[in-house]
Amino acid sequence: MIKVKIVSRQQRRYVELLTNAKLPQLEITEDPHQATVLIADPPLIATSLNNYPHLQWLQSTYAGIDALIQPNLRQDYQLTNIRGIFGPLIAEYIMGQILNHQRHFCRYALQQQQQQWQPIPYQSIAGKTMVIIGTGTIGQHLAKVAAVFGCHIIGINRSGIAASADFNHTYPITAIDTALAQADYVVSILPATSQTNDLFDQQHLKHCKNALFFNVGRGNSVNENGLLNALEQHYLQHAFLDVFKHEPLPADHPFWHHPQITITPHIAAESFPEQVFTLFKDNYSRFIQQQELIYSIDFKREY
Repeated sequence: MIKVKIVSRQQRRYVELLTNAKLPQLEITEDPHQATVLIADPPLIATSLNNYPHLQWLQSTYAGIDALIQPNLRQDYQLTNIRGIFGPLIAEYIMGQILNHQRHFCRYALQQQQQQWQPIPYQSIAGKTMVIIGTGTIGQHLAKVAAVFGCHIIGINRSGIAASADFNHTYPITAIDTALAQADYVVSILPATSQTNDLFDQQHLKHCKNALFFNVGRGNSVNENGLLNALEQHYLQHAFLDVFKHEPLPADHPFWHHPQITITPHIAAESFPEQVFTLFKDNYSRFIQQQELIYSIDFKREY
């Protein structure tokens, strides 16, 4: 039997899904010493990896696995993450924030409470340029949705090769400044790696021209002082941040009360257990047949 342990905030639901699926040779265990397979939220399992002496495979319930690729942690097992399911959620978040900001819906809600009839000038999304940093499956889906709204789409990735036809132009990461200078909207969907640390600093952000900035990737990519300076100098008009270097964001952090920053608590794209489990079942079939697992993480490349 293959012993599987679940370490997740949504453990009860995963137990239900595993029990109902009746997968062959699978048995749920609560004993770390028996578990060979883990279904786990990376932040919850990272500090206790050494408690699993027989671990062979860990299925992350998140796309982001930065908590598990720290240099001081073991890497003697197969790690897989979740991909291909977050594009629609991220696109809803980004386009929703843009619409709310540009069409002033929050201000109209306040006006309604005060019985004020005061139209506010606004601009259309159509014709704006969106720069998407990170052109994987999430970035590709966002590009497709934003293109429907009439956006001109620029992608940034390591190679400079377009990931799909929805990108009007794609730059390599080395040319990020050229892309940022054209942006009305800047969207970071980057993973957390040593190469993405503090990428969005003062030197790069100063090339923006009053753009809206979104971070739905990982908090490590934003140099916080550089971001604050970019807002002060009007390189950025507003920042919408869903991820941070330290989560939860400390109560005394300057972002909380900044009038040009909108904070959400890492909710842009939740991992729904039903979707995660569908991917797990596919990988489990591969695992018991000793086949290559899909969405495997390369510890050396950090993604």
